[in-house]
Amino acid sequence: MLSLLLRIVKPKQSAEQVIADIQAGRGDKEEFLRQYQPFVRKTVSTVCKRYISEQDDEYSIGLFAFHQAVEQYSYKKGKSFFAFAELLIKRDVIDYIRREVRHNVVFLQEEQQGETPLDMRRSMEEYGREMESENRKEEILHFQGVLSEFGVSMTDLVKESPKHQDTREHLFQVAELLIAREELVAELFQKKRLPMKKLEGLVRVSRKTLERHRRYLVALCIILTGEYMYIKEYMKGVMGQ
Repeated sequence: MLSLLLRIVKPKQSAEQVIADIQAGRGDKEEFLRQYQPFVRKTVSTVCKRYISEQDDEYSIGLFAFHQAVEQYSYKKGKSFFAFAELLIKRDVIDYIRREVRHNVVFLQEEQQGETPLDMRRSMEEYGREMESENRKEEILHFQGVLSEFGVSMTDLVKESPKHQDTREHLFQVAELLIAREELVAELFQKKRLPMKKLEGLVRVSRKTLERHRRYLVALCIILTGEYMYIKEYMKGVMGQ
């Protein structure tokens, strides 16, 4: 009797499993999008700090970002699809708000022909900066979440970050080499550890150096395969690129 019930009652799939089916052409994308419209609306509302209806432009942008998240999600983006989707939704909505702020500043300047109230313009520009700051914060929070899946904290990164520029450059090259090989990327994200033996045979960096900077290398790989626009921008500055 129990075996019969188990055959009849299918276990509920996780969102990640449903998305894998959708990406493989076996799932109903439209039904999944419809089911999670409240999630999209709630996420957009958190950014806008007001009630969001389906008629709002911000909602349309959030829904499109959720659609993109369904198409782009993979194990490389972290264990949680919804954390990844939230990052994309908030980023795109915040970018939209910033564009609107810039447009309104230009519009006011044209309408007033140089007589735009300075305090109004400054207020809009400040709001744009606040939105950008919020975007950076969301990126860092998502990055921290994925890092934690590997047992790595931001404190660990601060402690283990290479002091010398040449070491940083060598490790960056190692990370680039690793993410260029799909089988190594799969092992890294599925087993949550560096494929050290395979990596040793591919690079001119000693095992001792790889071990010493293991967490730093993991962080580099997460950044390079993730949706981290601001962190990548910062990293380029650190690398002198």
